[in-house]
Amino acid sequence: MRINPSPERLSVMLGLLLVILATLPRYVNEGQDTRLSLIGMVFVVVAIMAVVHWRLLTSAARARVLPLLRRLGGAVLVGLALMAVWQAFSSAWGRWQILISHGATLGVLLHVLGLWWKPAPER
Repeated sequence: MRINPSPERLSVMLGLLLVILATLPRYVNEGQDTRLSLIGMVFVVVAIMAVVHWRLLTSAARARVLPLLRRLGGAVLVGLALMAVWQAFSSAWGRWQILISHGATLGVLLHVLGLWWKPAPER
């Protein structure tokens, strides 16, 4: 099996790591130790894969990572704003931990959808 590294995949992995970090306060607050253990293991595995993926990227591909991370950050901010509006206008207003985890998740989903709509680079 051949690994085909791309900056887009790396940005999604980093987004997944961000979502994992954003869910930690929620699970700590709720005292869900089993989920914390499992999510910690997933974080370590994804972080290792992201490092390996980074090392496999060419220098030209590495140069494309920073703009993708800016785009990811913007998508996460939009996701946080949309979730804040959603929770403010619905009866489902929750704690800030839920807002952060759901907003980060929505942001990463928006980032991934944005990557799908982008035309593929010519090779």
